[in-house]
Amino acid sequence: MAAAGGEIAGASSGTRTKRLKIAVIHPDLGIGGAERLIVDAACQLAAHGHDVYVFTSHHDKNRCFEETVSGLFPVTVYGDFLPRHVFYRFHAVCAYLRCIFVALCVLLRWPFFDVILVDQVSVVIPLLKLRASSKIIFYCHFPDLLLAQHTTMLRRLYRKPIDMIEETTTGMADLILVNSKFTAATFARTFSGLHARGIKPGVLYPAVSVEQFHEPHAYKLNFISINRFERKKNLDLAISAFALLRSLASTLPGDALQEATLTVAGGYDKRLKENVEYLEELKRLAVTEGVSGQVNFVTSCSTSERNELLSNCLCVLYTPKDEHFGIVPLEAMAAHKPVIACNSGGPVETVVNEVTGFLCDPSPAEFSKAMLKLVNDHDLAVRLGEQARDHVVQKFSTKTFGDLLNSYVLNVYHERIE
Repeated sequence: MAAAGGEIAGASSGTRTKRLKIAVIHPDLGIGGAERLIVDAACQLAAHGHDVYVFTSHHDKNRCFEETVSGLFPVTVYGDFLPRHVFYRFHAVCAYLRCIFVALCVLLRWPFFDVILVDQVSVVIPLLKLRASSKIIFYCHFPDLLLAQHTTMLRRLYRKPIDMIEETTTGMADLILVNSKFTAATFARTFSGLHARGIKPGVLYPAVSVEQFHEPHAYKLNFISINRFERKKNLDLAISAFALLRSLASTLPGDALQEATLTVAGGYDKRLKENVEYLEELKRLAVTEGVSGQVNFVTSCSTSERNELLSNCLCVLYTPKDEHFGIVPLEAMAAHKPVIACNSGGPVETVVNEVTGFLCDPSPAEFSKAMLKLVNDHDLAVRLGEQARDHVVQKFSTKTFGDLLNSYVLNVYHERIE
């Protein structure tokens, strides 16, 4: 590897490309889809020979992706002492302040970066633009103003300046990337001012490391739902669909469904009030539906635990509606498992209906019908699972992701020096 500022061999073409010094700024480096993408981005940029430094306002080494403590790139924390909320309110303002503090520390303590990759919080972009030598890439997972609640007049007044700042500061990036064509279309509708100026984001699909799923896999009668314990993830759909499936046991020969189970696993942070409340709501729902003895809850499982769950399940239930992308379907398909997902948002671009799984209306009745097909036909589950694996290897591998990200980074860097 060449010295910083030197050249590195091209990954596939044999050409010489610039070795860059790259900063990655992410609000909270925990466990989730956005964090998975940003970690993959850092890993792939490092693998392409660049010097990568990750900056964040929070990094718990006991609750993070393993790559962030592997030494592949340094992770520096600034501002963890700042509050995440004020009596469970003003989350957005606190997130802005925490990220602004991180950006200021990067500006004051680190003299130079060729490229700075920012995601989630665009308000730091004007600060980072003060350093004219750095090109800024903003990765928009989804417009934040669409994720926030605007349910009351007070909340609308509170969000109005934040929403205006989001569009203005997003447009100041040298390059904007989004995670799907669905998000790109939503971006154009939401940020109409940017669209009118001809600002169009590039699409960079998140990826999955297919190599981690080479272990033997089985198709046991266990359904898996993996997601953060947040209400917008619609996890109650998985429980209700499973309960409806169990009620069909009387229509099947023998005891085909008597041993069926559902595992609800995912990111859980006891610091987050919604995580705590929603988990309790789901447990109560399982009791109400009469399936509490067959539903297992797993909070904040490690990567190895998640992989073991995937390797032994029958299929994966992915329940969010209008999800802007969704990394879980890719992980499931990489693990040779079919996916049952809502027929909207990102999964429409990743799950091929009746080829790698099923795309359904977000109702217990439709989900349970798809689940029953796999229960009744073990060979169908195996066939869809193998087709799912091939699909992910061809279109959503980390190599494909890394090569495209590297080309975006090099292109925006060369625009700076031309």
